Amino acid sequence: MASTQSAAAPVASPAIAPMIVMEAVEKWYGPYKALTDINLSVRQGEKIVLCGPSGSGKSTLIRCINHLEGYSKGRITVGGVNLTESAKTIDAVRRDVGMVFQQFNLFPHMTILQNCTLSPMRTLGQSKAKAEATARRLLERVKILDQADKYPAQLSGGQQQRVAIARALCMEPKVMLFDEPTSALDPEMVKEVLDTMIGLAEDGMTMIVVTHEMGFARQVADRVIFMAKGEIVEEGHPKDFFTAPKHERTRAFLGEILRH
Repeated sequence: MASTQSAAAPVASPAIAPMIVMEAVEKWYGPYKALTDINLSVRQGEKIVLCGPSGSGKSTLIRCINHLEGYSKGRITVGGVNLTESAKTIDAVRRDVGMVFQQFNLFPHMTILQNCTLSPMRTLGQSKAKAEATARRLLERVKILDQADKYPAQLSGGQQQRVAIARALCMEPKVMLFDEPTSALDPEMVKEVLDTMIGLAEDGMTMIVVTHEMGFARQVADRVIFMAKGEIVEEGHPKDFFTAPKHERTRAFLGEILRH
């Protein structure tokens, strides 16, 4: 006899809110408009590459996300927190957002291990033992644990940048921002930093990367975004972006950068 009990309808899973949302964001420096009507939504685990000519607003865009630059108009939400001018919301966002700069910004008078444990101890209130255990684990992850007791000046540029990545990860961020992390490096050091970033991407970290390393963009990005004169001109999956760019400005940029 067939059962008269009907099968339960599948329960729809709730939509996951984007990790980062920028809505109509604009930024002025006096009379100069650096960002115009920026609308960007980044999902958890998504990898975004920002590219474009110098002065196109790429660095300004990511610096607005953790309020290293205040924005003039619009709305930014990170991890559900509406980023306002209040110190409370800025601190809340910065706890979730790690950033790696073109310059390494390591404290020269501190060892590599001390550079990595300072913020977790002061900002997160971690014990020295816990902070050091986390730092050693992450230094090993970026293949530089053997340098833990050295000072930044004793390391190569590529090694220092990997330390900077480990230091940011020690704060257990939900998002990582990279502002041209390889542009200050000698060519032979670029690969070791990109390999570290690729490993981070493979682990599912949400990432926004400002870079001219188009090989990295092809391999890692979920979306590539091209900016010019403070505007998002074009965005798409790397396959579409590199093989069939829609806008003339994008084609001109790619033609120039891929030539080198």
